[in-house]
Amino acid sequence: MCPVFQFLYGIIVSVRQNKLINIQQIMNPLKGNEKTEFKKRLLQHAVGLIEQRMSAAAHAMEAAQAASNAEEKSSAGDKYETSRAMNHLEKEMHSRQLEANRKELAALYSIDCLGSYESVTTGCIVQTGEYFFFIAAGLGKLSFEEKNIYLLSPYAPVARQLNGKKKGDSFTFNKMESKIADIF
Repeated sequence: MCPVFQFLYGIIVSVRQNKLINIQQIMNPLKGNEKTEFKKRLLQHAVGLIEQRMSAAAHAMEAAQAASNAEEKSSAGDKYETSRAMNHLEKEMHSRQLEANRKELAALYSIDCLGSYESVTTGCIVQTGEYFFFIAAGLGKLSFEEKNIYLLSPYAPVARQLNGKKKGDSFTFNKMESKIADIF
């Protein structure tokens, strides 16, 4: 089948399956040096997201500590102690979030994200017709440069399913069969 008919057939199948398609993404796949530059920008964006989360957790810890310190002892001693305990638990929760984000950032820095890959592994970007999967840090789904991107931990079920696959291989995502269009 000629490339134009393959492209049109892919659109028809996708429309029949009620898939949302970013036509520009299908029409303009990334090439050569664009892939490396895209990956660098995405990596910086991921680092920025983690740093924002760390900052938010640190501020929340400070706010919980300040609220705990501001509590004044009253004649209802149990209420005072309960409030201080709640603030302490909140501070601990944010402390755990901060530590988890520190570990995520350290893991992201330890991965060679700028290499070239023939098969899916940690640090690569997997491109399908609709999505990009960046296997480096578990930050979830986001829209980046008009592309739908899933930032996955290498330990996520989808990342483990993709591990070792090559361009042209198929896999199931969101109960739909997807084909790997590129790996970089």
